[in-house]
Amino acid sequence: MAKNTANLSGEASSPLLFRHVSPGPGDSTLQFRLLHFWEARKNVKGGPDILLGIEMLMIDSEGTVAQGFIGLNRRNQYEKELKCGMIYTLTNYYASNTKVMYHVADQRLVICISHASELRKVEEDIEAILTERFRIHSFADFEANCDLRGDLHDVVGHLKLVDGHPLHQRPVLCTKDDSASRKVMVHLQLKDGPVINVYLWDEAAENFRVKFDACADTPTVLLVTTVNPKRLGGKLCLSSMSSSRVFLDEEVDPTKEYLTWLNPGATSSVNPVEVVKAETLTISEIAAFIKREPAKVAYFDCIATIDDVKHGTEWYYIACKDCQTKLNCGPTTLLCPKCGNENATAVANYWVEMSVYDNEEQCTFIILGDAGKELTGRKATELIDTYAEKNGGDGAELEVPLPQCFIDAIGHTKKFRIKVSPYNFTSTRLSLTATKIVSSAVLPSKNPLNTPAGTEVEISDVATSSGGGTSATDEKNAKRTKRSG
Repeated sequence: MAKNTANLSGEASSPLLFRHVSPGPGDSTLQFRLLHFWEARKNVKGGPDILLGIEMLMIDSEGTVAQGFIGLNRRNQYEKELKCGMIYTLTNYYASNTKVMYHVADQRLVICISHASELRKVEEDIEAILTERFRIHSFADFEANCDLRGDLHDVVGHLKLVDGHPLHQRPVLCTKDDSASRKVMVHLQLKDGPVINVYLWDEAAENFRVKFDACADTPTVLLVTTVNPKRLGGKLCLSSMSSSRVFLDEEVDPTKEYLTWLNPGATSSVNPVEVVKAETLTISEIAAFIKREPAKVAYFDCIATIDDVKHGTEWYYIACKDCQTKLNCGPTTLLCPKCGNENATAVANYWVEMSVYDNEEQCTFIILGDAGKELTGRKATELIDTYAEKNGGDGAELEVPLPQCFIDAIGHTKKFRIKVSPYNFTSTRLSLTATKIVSSAVLPSKNPLNTPAGTEVEISDVATSSGGGTSATDEKNAKRTKRSG
């Protein structure tokens, strides 16, 4: 185990990483970005809470998140120096392993500021240290950890109700200084599960109100950090903690990614000003373009072979006939969040995740709208109606499995028209939208100097993608990860 000690030779050494910290006192230097800090309080039954000090959430250059603590007797000395987002160095600290409940970081040790500690602000920003890192969990994870008072993870989903009011009515949130204003209760639809009640308390509730009211358009996507899964009346609920933060719509990468998944039609609408002649690039060349260029809309052709199709997730969405944006369900009608139409005409639209590869890289393509029709030769509505006729019932009420025509496309090579959007420049995962199948194609001759096929793109995690589920080639896992509800 690495010791918490400085370089005895006197030479300058690199800051100690959080994963190398061991229990007990340490005189090495830690370097981190302060993500968040909040008051640590102890609940006293029948009396006021007792203030214990300040807790901190910190991240180092390796992306490891750790929890810090400043005791009450040192609060006045350090609190005025704390600012979220700033880089700090800390020398002389005590790493405690006594915290057994409500962990907010993967690192189990809590780094405590002691009487000998030296905390310094680094004036220059260090881009290598991430500005955020989230621990988003699924409905199944929360279900498994319900009432255990263990790790506190993050949740993201789209809002259905806010304090009992549907979004199309633009809820007016309570701001009175009473007990009712200490709480906001939202119904949050999770991507991988049912609608779940999320209770926001105190500062989390106030931050939600301020951000919600400040949005010109009614926000739809919510991320809450460090929620506590509890069962109330036999039903799983999530409750905010003093460490919780809230983010809406375009604030952080996970909400942006969820918003894109929720409203995929927004990425398929083409502004004539943005249309350019598409040149043919490889997957790695598109990734390099995203890394070096400023955020903008661009179109490229890309020749790739379909390797697999995501199985176990919905392969279409219900869109507005006019603008192709995903519709929201109102009390009696379908609502379009983009057009503002409260009685929108619905149409089924393709949204299929495919794993593809070329001679250099592997990647996820989202087959959207017309690209799905060009790949299968049929509209999404026709496939749904065909399934409904064979199985009896209304296509709108049936859970329609992935059509065989998509599975039959595995192994085929196509030239895809790829749209790169501003979203791609902020996402940590390379997931490209295919808006058109240009033609059938053949992979170019492989350059022997290129990297082997299947090598991961540097900025992507090709083994995972949003939406849950499993591949079409793994029937066992597809059954195991069938969506809840």
